[in-house]
Amino acid sequence: MAPAANIRGGRAVAPEALLVVAALLAVVALAPRGASAALSCSTVYTTLLPCLGYVQSGGAVPQACCAGIKNLVSRAGSTADRRAACSCLKTIAAGAAGGPYLSRAAGLPGRCGVQPPFKISPDVNCNSVK
Repeated sequence: MAPAANIRGGRAVAPEALLVVAALLAVVALAPRGASAALSCSTVYTTLLPCLGYVQSGGAVPQACCAGIKNLVSRAGSTADRRAACSCLKTIAAGAAGGPYLSRAAGLPGRCGVQPPFKISPDVNCNSVK
């Protein structure tokens, strides 16, 4: 296991978690802007930000995380929205593959009592999401 990197405030964060956060920021920065009806990656990530601590460290799932997941599922009312959210999460999942972060993230909907229209995985085919 790689040594933890120290972040402001003295909290240690594993390098793999930093990779996930960096990938998240890159996708948000590169997300297309415009009048698209589909959910943006920025919206997806902002809504799910309360889940980051759980994905990094485990423990109890924050209530705000479950509220964000439920909010995101309810906002993804169209096929385009669901495919866009899938694509955003697939990109992040690809950066976290092989570590405990992916399994924690993939298990979140079930722990929050939500049935998403796709699984959180780097292998999901977002074009098949209805």
